[in-house]
Amino acid sequence: MTTREPARSRIQRKQDVLTRLEKDEDAWVATASATGEPHLMPLSFVWERDSFLMCTRRTNPTLRNVESGDGRVQLTLGHTRDVVHITGTATIVPTADLPSSSGDAFAAKVIWDPRNSDPSYTYFRVVPHRIQAWREANEIADRTLMTDGTWLI
Repeated sequence: MTTREPARSRIQRKQDVLTRLEKDEDAWVATASATGEPHLMPLSFVWERDSFLMCTRRTNPTLRNVESGDGRVQLTLGHTRDVVHITGTATIVPTADLPSSSGDAFAAKVIWDPRNSDPSYTYFRVVPHRIQAWREANEIADRTLMTDGTWLI
């Protein structure tokens, strides 16, 4: 018989989420085109100033979808038995407008500096509006930790 861990408190889950935001390197990024065509892509990120800084080629459907739509994205960290699900808004950050400290933080975390790569690489920032986290069914009822960009705990 499988035994499940007891549900974490919301305070503990928030702390676990903040730890993942600092330590995780990649997230699944879901966007949709103006016609509703879905696109899912794994991308590296750095968490800074309460937002995700990410980078991909301008020709990637993820960036095209951000540019052509309202910027809504969904990010997911973890696996199905310990997931952090984020809904947010993405905005393009041209490399020329990116603060050096942000580019340096991204490069240090992911061990790759897009500023020294092909010029088609473009940064974007995702500001979360809703964050949910759960491991098992016993955490689903209290899974929402942030709404409207404000932590509930």
